[in-house]
Amino acid sequence: MRLACLQENLKRGLALAGHAVAGRSSLPVLANILLATESGRLKLAGNNLEIGITALVGAKVEEDGAITIPAKLLSDLVGNLPNDTVELEVDPRTQTLTVTCRGTKANIKGIDADEFPAMPALGDEPVLAYIPAELLRKVVGQVVVAAAAENTNPNPILQGVLIRLSGTQATFAAIDGYRLAVRTIELPEAVAHDAELVIPSKAMAELGRTLGDSENPIAMSITPNGGQVIFHSDTVDFVSRVIDGKFPDYERFVPPASNNTTRSVISTAEFSRAVKRIALFSQAAGNIVTLTMERGDGSEPGRLLLNANAAEIGESVEAISALINGDDGKLALNVRYLQEALGAIDTDQVALETQTPNSPGVFRPIGGDEYLHLVMPMRIP
Repeated sequence: MRLACLQENLKRGLALAGHAVAGRSSLPVLANILLATESGRLKLAGNNLEIGITALVGAKVEEDGAITIPAKLLSDLVGNLPNDTVELEVDPRTQTLTVTCRGTKANIKGIDADEFPAMPALGDEPVLAYIPAELLRKVVGQVVVAAAAENTNPNPILQGVLIRLSGTQATFAAIDGYRLAVRTIELPEAVAHDAELVIPSKAMAELGRTLGDSENPIAMSITPNGGQVIFHSDTVDFVSRVIDGKFPDYERFVPPASNNTTRSVISTAEFSRAVKRIALFSQAAGNIVTLTMERGDGSEPGRLLLNANAAEIGESVEAISALINGDDGKLALNVRYLQEALGAIDTDQVALETQTPNSPGVFRPIGGDEYLHLVMPMRIP
């Protein structure tokens, strides 16, 4: 292999592929990045057997070839090179990569590319659906927060994000036993066929970071055995394993809107700021924040009261104007879950729907996305 490319492009490609490089593995090649020529461009790939990321970089290719090189060493070296043309040349006999840029010349020992795990490519499978990249990035941010962490729930299916494709809609959902996040989006065209799969939440979060900047819709396909899913953009391919198992019937946890006894409409920004302040006290009070909804009397608007009482440090009360429909209400929530629910809503106002202190709180954006974030209540002391 012999080629030349710009340092800034090479640096960016290594950074993308590097997100899929294994930190610790019994297979040395998984700590490497694959460098290979493909259709007149340089292909950079990382694969930790959970996810795989392939980035394509513009290059002037003089000779085709491939090699795998220690990812950290190569990334650190390229990151410290001047913003100029970088020449790469592989000696297949010694499996050595020579990196040249201005006055720098470095030889790096690698591993044969044949030892690198093969990854499926979009061209191998028909496209199942097209998802706008920016919308995908937003959806991922709204949903992954509700997936279970590995250290809190051993159930792999709850550590994933459900993707349900049907007609011209895609629904994304995550649930960890304490909260639920669901987002439905309209697709630019109907899916090839209905499908349902669960992807690890860590992979989904990485997907949002990797493909969010793409201008064209992301093409999605599934391998024939259903074990992997592929997301393809103009310059990046993202591959993730699919979690085997049945996702919970989350819809049964969502109380019908007709059962709500209290519906509060609040400024999202004011609500978020108040929660941020009161979290300073609730963290010393078992992370509990109590929400009290009080209707107005006609002359005065309704209000939402937030209270955190920590015996060791004191008490904090926040009062926010709110439009309260229905009865007065009370609800205690985990303050971190409350912060993350509000952080996933980007409309000016948010609706909080409640029934009883023992029922979940349901958050919905006002005049915005088809989004729902449910948080289970905590017991009020």
